[in-house]
Amino acid sequence: MTLIQPPMMVNGGTHPARTMRMMIRDLSRGSQGVTEYNDLKVAPLTTPGAGVQVADGSGIVRGAAWGQGSYTQYNVGSGTVSVAPTGATARNDMIVLRVSDPEYEGTLNPASDDIGYFHVVSNVAPMATQPPAGMTAIPLARIGIPANCATITAAMITDLRGIANPRRDRQIYTASPTAEQNFGGNPRGTYVPWPPAARWAISVPAWAVQARIVFTVAATQVLTGSVWGQAAFKLGTVQGQGINFDTGVFSSSDRSQRVQLISADTINVPASARGTTQLLQAMIAMNISAAGTLQADTATTAIADVEFEEGVF
Repeated sequence: MTLIQPPMMVNGGTHPARTMRMMIRDLSRGSQGVTEYNDLKVAPLTTPGAGVQVADGSGIVRGAAWGQGSYTQYNVGSGTVSVAPTGATARNDMIVLRVSDPEYEGTLNPASDDIGYFHVVSNVAPMATQPPAGMTAIPLARIGIPANCATITAAMITDLRGIANPRRDRQIYTASPTAEQNFGGNPRGTYVPWPPAARWAISVPAWAVQARIVFTVAATQVLTGSVWGQAAFKLGTVQGQGINFDTGVFSSSDRSQRVQLISADTINVPASARGTTQLLQAMIAMNISAAGTLQADTATTAIADVEFEEGVF
């Protein structure tokens, strides 16, 4: 029998430590990294010197060996990590959260020694993003230290943290005009908000770093002339990629043609927008000298599919 006995949780059974670690691994879906966007961030010392500080937070560290499971580690308060000065040659170091479990490596005693600790992997490659193979650790930051330097500044620190299981929040917004809303372009063909019904005040999560947005204004009617232009969306101050739409040759006597204004993009959420309410709205660009007229009416539906994703910052 190769199954680890007894299964979690059984009265009267004695559970080995790795059973709990495997439960952590299963619940974290095999992922590792920090728990939230601001956990375990590496920064210079309050008075810059030969070291860095690691902020409050927690992380999940997956064991390097199969069946080892995953560890959780918490940092309460600011942890200080010493970094050796450089000599005549520049050096890159990596700050990691490491676990040295004597069941798998080393001789530390969990009863008396800190087997979870911040560790400096010295002299890594300039673009390294992961600890050495076989090390049970998660990366926090890489420090590029110039020659003859004993002071670590913010400019030397590259954030390497990843979130074990990033939060996502997806909402779908819909609206339809209650009356006719027409647009025939403007002299320069610049983007303007349209139609007025296609806008919502939405809450941006405090942890969001990206937003994936699909914006559709379905069944807009062509009233006169042939229509060519660009459709986009705007969240707060950030406008997504514009998408062309074109009816081709169109007879103004045929009012049965309707076009779909579709735009989609992944945008970075500005720090100033996180944790606030921002206006999401449809944008359109048509030049009045070449465009016909579009109408959004009661048969038109605006749909915004918005997904925010967490990331470190």
